[in-house]
Amino acid sequence: MKRVLAAHCIVQAGAVLGSDGFGFANENGAWVKIPQVGRVVLADHVEIGANTTIDRGALDDTLIGFGVKLDNQIQIAHNCSIGEHTALAGCVGVAGSTVIGARCTIGGAAMLFGHLSIADGTHVSGGSAVISSIKQPGAYTGIFPIEPHKNWERTAATLRQLTALRARVRELEKHVKPLSF
Repeated sequence: MKRVLAAHCIVQAGAVLGSDGFGFANENGAWVKIPQVGRVVLADHVEIGANTTIDRGALDDTLIGFGVKLDNQIQIAHNCSIGEHTALAGCVGVAGSTVIGARCTIGGAAMLFGHLSIADGTHVSGGSAVISSIKQPGAYTGIFPIEPHKNWERTAATLRQLTALRARVRELEKHVKPLSF
């Protein structure tokens, strides 16, 4: 059995529950398929939107908790777990083995990298890319405008330094007499 649906679940047209995940291993330069033997398990009162795909687990089950609401065209990869009363908007992608806590909201077109943990009560803004685990609940946004990759790398490195640079400037301003015109 590839899937288990509890009571009062709604699955819209075109949704796929229990398909194989991206289970391949590179063996001497060739991709070899790894059997996907887990299941998809939906708790009570789960709603799955049209054309959403939930992959079954490779070894363990993919788990969708009580009262979870998934919009249309979402991808939930193998071995993921979504906590109760969490809602994901359209076109969200969740890579394999990610654990999303309870009462979270994930905005449309957000992407969650694999093997992450998202704390209960977290909100991720639409279009955000989540590349590391979120350990504290709160609202998170990570959106960069598109630009050539080398420029993007430079911008990302600069942004990470801004908080420390701002503190240094404030400290220096304490020791400088302001200009008057």
